[in-house]
Amino acid sequence: MAEKNDTKNRKWSVTDLPDLSGRTAVVTGANSGLGRTAADALARAGAHVVFAVRDPERGRAAAARVPGSTEVRRLDLADLASVRAFAEGWQGPIDLLINNAGVMMLPEQRTADGFEMQFGTNHLGHFALTNLLLPHVTDRVVTVSSGLHRGGDGVMHFDNLNLRGAYNPTRAYAQSKLANLLFTLELQRRLTEAGSPVRALAAHPGYAATNLQSHTANPLARLGMRLGNRLLAQDDVAGTLPTLYAATQDLPGASYLGPDGMGEMRGAPTLVGRSRAASDPAAARRLWTLSEEMTGVKWALGVGRVNVGTE
Repeated sequence: MAEKNDTKNRKWSVTDLPDLSGRTAVVTGANSGLGRTAADALARAGAHVVFAVRDPERGRAAAARVPGSTEVRRLDLADLASVRAFAEGWQGPIDLLINNAGVMMLPEQRTADGFEMQFGTNHLGHFALTNLLLPHVTDRVVTVSSGLHRGGDGVMHFDNLNLRGAYNPTRAYAQSKLANLLFTLELQRRLTEAGSPVRALAAHPGYAATNLQSHTANPLARLGMRLGNRLLAQDDVAGTLPTLYAATQDLPGASYLGPDGMGEMRGAPTLVGRSRAASDPAAARRLWTLSEEMTGVKWALGVGRVNVGTE
């Protein structure tokens, strides 16, 4: 009886991943942090994992440490030409697209196309990539957001998405993570309307110890985050669990996954809530329209169109 209770009460972990043999996963930012950990777990479960990374040399070094089937392809989400080149070079089905890569609380910078770096990388780069690859996607798109989507001003600055003259590292990061959730909401609406079987989901890692925080603009914030990583954060494997759960479990489209512990900081993956701003369908549609205008990338699926790889 005790053994049955232990099994029933045991929380989901990386050992519960299903067999992914024969499936292909594209993971952005897979050379380090949560992306590398997710890529490792997916490859160990049998998937062929594509490391979509800005620096192929670092990507190859990371892939070399991962058992299973992997390959490395260059992708710079801060350069739309690179995003287009990645998509144009793709052939065959993609079962899982994991939009994981991101930058956090940087000093004010611009992408190759002139966008604010955090919004341009975390949202616009993934927006363009997803739409360009969508005809190949057969199962789901998982986009990594953050509990900090509630931070900053807690709103999308639709009249100044690049925050010119109003830049603040925290505000910019929060806006980009809010955009991730609105993107997921509108993507799922469009997929459903098109009759596509593909599902769009989002996840956040809670407070996970990675190197992402080391690039923040404020030296005192970097020190605080280093201490937090050491004393409070869960490790990168635990931080990856919500993404892996979203990528492999039978969940409704537009679901949002995060840790089940206090404040969603750590714990096993579970469905979590989001801010009112992140749940606004009108804002999601407005962001989509503006993102199309900014990137020049349009919605990829027509009504009734069948995805490549499912015919």
